[in-house]
Amino acid sequence: MDLGTRKILDRSFTAVGITSILLMAAALLVVIVPIFTGGIGAIFFKGTVEHRKLQYNEFGKGDLAVIRQQTEETDIYRNKVYAMLDAFESEMELMEPTEKKKYRSQYTKVRKVLAHLFGPLPGDMEPILLRYQYGTTRWEKAEEALHDLMFVSKWDYSNPDEMAKQYFVPRSDEFAGTALAALFPYMENSLEKMLLPEMTFYWGFITERSLDAHIFGGIWAEIQGTFFLAAGAMLFAFPLGVIAAIYFTEYAKDNIFTSILRSANSTLAGVPSIVFGLFGLAFFINTVKVSESKSVLAGSLTLAIMVLPTIIRAAEEAILAVPKTYKEASLSLGSTKWRTIMTVILPAALPGIITGGIISLGRAAGETAPIIFTAAVSVGATIGIADVLNSPTPALSWNIYNLASEHEAASEIRHVQYGMVLALISIVLLLNLSAILLRARISKKLKG
Repeated sequence: MDLGTRKILDRSFTAVGITSILLMAAALLVVIVPIFTGGIGAIFFKGTVEHRKLQYNEFGKGDLAVIRQQTEETDIYRNKVYAMLDAFESEMELMEPTEKKKYRSQYTKVRKVLAHLFGPLPGDMEPILLRYQYGTTRWEKAEEALHDLMFVSKWDYSNPDEMAKQYFVPRSDEFAGTALAALFPYMENSLEKMLLPEMTFYWGFITERSLDAHIFGGIWAEIQGTFFLAAGAMLFAFPLGVIAAIYFTEYAKDNIFTSILRSANSTLAGVPSIVFGLFGLAFFINTVKVSESKSVLAGSLTLAIMVLPTIIRAAEEAILAVPKTYKEASLSLGSTKWRTIMTVILPAALPGIITGGIISLGRAAGETAPIIFTAAVSVGATIGIADVLNSPTPALSWNIYNLASEHEAASEIRHVQYGMVLALISIVLLLNLSAILLRARISKKLKG
């Protein structure tokens, strides 16, 4: 191959490599940016006076005097709304039955939106669920509710060749000429005075418990549960993985038995995670009975089996990367084989072993399928160390899926879903960063 052709190929491969890196970076940004912007909105947002009431009543946080003053200010404007409702109800009592029936369904929708904004309206029964005891706690949700109040959603099916198109008509048209007609412009002009939005830094999203199935509160139980499951998995998997790697590299002979073990390890590394979850349920809970039902212990053991092949492989490669001269020098000085492994080979291989362990820890923290059947619950309180043997726990990975797909108010708590995703990604990134820094520090220390 002549020199000119080689230069062209080198430049082509370089261009392809740079393009691939840029495409991967762009794809990563497309995924990460929405997660970051949505997740940070769980902590930084415009909180209404209802949010401040909730924080004081449920968590004892906030200035009671300020909250009372703000409540009095908002009540001045809210009472005018309630007066309009009373006037319209009195007007309906004098209507003909057919006319009254026409207004009743639309009026019910108006009251429902207002109750969502302000909490229970005068004359309503005291709600049992916490979500109905307070009004809208976030300003962006209040603006969405205002739109639902101001407009009625309709669909245009006139063109059979196209999909139906959504359009909106003013709800005030349905109440034209009634005492309720003045409500809609008043709400549009006075909503901010009724809710008093303020920029809020809600650190409690990380440190507080959830309330009413994550409608309110934070995600501390999920963060703690994720830590217990991941740490428990590494407690079992890391020592076993390192011991297995020592056996494969220093003691095992090349025979059928060793070949079967290596093949089994490689096969386990490729097994779908849902299979590990079913195995954990069948073996650890139903057969061995490490717990009566779901528990952190059963989930940790299942995750340990799942990450064990990765730890074995990483530790094995790290040990094999240690120069043979280290081992030969130690043995020539009269050291035993076991002492050589413990004092020479393992310290030299430690950066690679720790890196593999922390990467496996990150994977264990982010897995969902293995803990569905063995450890995770959708709603639960924080648990202590003493409860890990027999109690299930919420976990970030499972609760992200549950809140996004199965929660009855999934569209209302998008900020919680994004906040959980951001928390999980941050934990995994911090674990990987710690692996890099720890490896660099140990390598520097070994080099002297």
